[in-house]
Amino acid sequence: MPAWINRLKAKWGITSTGQVVAILVTFSLAGLSITQIRRIFWPLLGFTSETPFLIRAVTYLLLMFPTYQIMLMVFGTLLGQFHFFWAKEKAMFRFLTGRGRVSKG
Repeated sequence: MPAWINRLKAKWGITSTGQVVAILVTFSLAGLSITQIRRIFWPLLGFTSETPFLIRAVTYLLLMFPTYQIMLMVFGTLLGQFHFFWAKEKAMFRFLTGRGRVSKG
């Protein structure tokens, strides 16, 4: 077994090489999907290469980032990795809302 697969298993707390493959495929499919979705929606929003970067960046964060998270859940569920991705989503939500921080006191 390649060392990088064993490192991912340890990092993610999983035991199966099949799970590692399913998780990596999920990330790949979600990333590919979001690029295709963006390609469709950017012209619908009227964005061109002339559109200021800041507007495109803010729109990307507000629309595409949540869409990517949804795509992770969809593909993760289809590939049998719902619990893995649901745990990651909950952890990210806690981090983004500040609820995951340990207070020093």
